Amino acid sequence: MGRKSGQSRLPPSGSFEKLLKSNSKLSRTEAVLTPEAFLEKSGLGRKIITTEKDQSVFSQGDVANAIFFIQKGKVKLTVFSKRGKEATIALLGPGSFVGEECVAAIQPHRMATAIALTACTLLKIEREEMVRALHEEQAFSDVFVAFLLARNVRIQEDLIDQLFNSSEKRLARTLLLLARFGKEGTPETVIPKISQETLAEMVGTTRSRVSFFMNRFRKLGFIEYNGVLRVNSALLNVVLHD
Repeated sequence: MGRKSGQSRLPPSGSFEKLLKSNSKLSRTEAVLTPEAFLEKSGLGRKIITTEKDQSVFSQGDVANAIFFIQKGKVKLTVFSKRGKEATIALLGPGSFVGEECVAAIQPHRMATAIALTACTLLKIEREEMVRALHEEQAFSDVFVAFLLARNVRIQEDLIDQLFNSSEKRLARTLLLLARFGKEGTPETVIPKISQETLAEMVGTTRSRVSFFMNRFRKLGFIEYNGVLRVNSALLNVVLHD
């Protein structure tokens, strides 16, 4: 099957944080609570929690009774097969919801495990409070629906990436996404420490292949690795070249 140039493009620009800011321009005197205010403060049914690096936020199979909004830090989502195999399916940063499946009553249990990649600050929203806010706070509901649609687009792009692109391109795209290239604002060229095993799980290849491509990227000046991983914009050439 032939493939067209540009199939490995990054997600369109724009971010959930931008949606929060645009929707939060509502007057503070209005009866409707702004999305930004809702997601920054604790209260009835909402609690701000902190986690240390490598601490579990929730585990696969747990009762899905709350949703989390990442204010600071990064969270890794992994799934485990019945045979004990582990796969990393997403790395999420500030401005992302985690555990949104709890809103659907048809999914009572967690489908994945969420682990803090760095120290994190999260807003924990109980399911009942989340459902209430979605029904009563129109601005907040609009923002949440936009987030779900953006997540769905990302999942489709990940699937296309797996079907049509080489493991080298998939690794380059993963690194660029971790560094937030193509997102609103300045890219985070220095990304949190992440193992080659985790990268291999996300890319769908072996650790040895990840090591081979990482060394190639470093020799070409696309990345720098000396204790911390720095991603340079030149890595885009790998993704855009067909």
